[in-house]
Amino acid sequence: MGQILHGSATTTEAVRRAIQNSQASLRELADRYGINPKTVAKWRRRTAVHDAPMGPKEPHSTVLTKEEEALIVAFRKHTLLPLDDCLYALQATVPNLTRSSLHRCLQRHGISRLPETKGDKPGKKTFKAYPIGYFHIDIAELRTEEGKLYLFVAIDRTSKFAYAELHGKANRKTASDFLKALIKAVPYKIHTVLTDNGIQFADLPKNRMGPTALWRGHMFDRVCGEHDIEHRLTKPNHPWTNGQVERMNRTLKQATVHRYHYGTHAQLKQHLHAFLMAYNFAKRLKTLRGLTPYEHICNVWTTQPNRFRLNPLHHTVGLNT
Repeated sequence: MGQILHGSATTTEAVRRAIQNSQASLRELADRYGINPKTVAKWRRRTAVHDAPMGPKEPHSTVLTKEEEALIVAFRKHTLLPLDDCLYALQATVPNLTRSSLHRCLQRHGISRLPETKGDKPGKKTFKAYPIGYFHIDIAELRTEEGKLYLFVAIDRTSKFAYAELHGKANRKTASDFLKALIKAVPYKIHTVLTDNGIQFADLPKNRMGPTALWRGHMFDRVCGEHDIEHRLTKPNHPWTNGQVERMNRTLKQATVHRYHYGTHAQLKQHLHAFLMAYNFAKRLKTLRGLTPYEHICNVWTTQPNRFRLNPLHHTVGLNT
């Protein structure tokens, strides 16, 4: 087995062991091995032959205080969040915190790796890469004390920018108006939308190829044609094909109706708007390498301005919003 020695070491483990076992004088051993007598005296005093650690006796951070380290450790143990999520959540409280200092802190306390969950992990599949402007669209139902509302949701496959509206009806005209509002809301060109086979987005499969459907066209498809948008449909009975917007539906429900009671539709609309503003402009996502959806859009603007209708930097949320 190879030896790991200090970069400035002048002896090997065999020489050190010979020094410890020898009865010769310091001068004699120094001349024999060509080293300083102080080095001989040092190894004779020691009981082991490996190099002593050169770092501090008690490792500590040069950036974080003891109180901040205790806060980080308690947060990690309580939430069991991944490294990046811990970083995003704690940076507001610990301004000097960086990804590397957080990782070293977790390593020092033996919690750098999360506990493994039971069961075999399914293989991860990555989404096919598309340029910005590919939107998944879906509809969900929400309820307040005043009754039922339909939640129209759209999320960009690449930038993760989300847009949603609440309506009293879910029909072809509402879906078409929602698409028009989405086109006006995003600063870049939409080239593809993916929806399910609901009647709000397409004719029934049995009627889709009929002469009437082919002649008049679906209202949603006509809006797509006016704006040069490709309309794709999921395979029937395969909702997971549109999984990104299905997951966004669940996120919006968990943040609103699953957690709070709303006496009026207006309260729900106000809270939904506030959540979407926080998500698009403040929530940093791991899949975007720590950027918010709108920060990612602004980054794409600098490299692919031809995909944009207007400068997104002019629509950043600020003091006058």
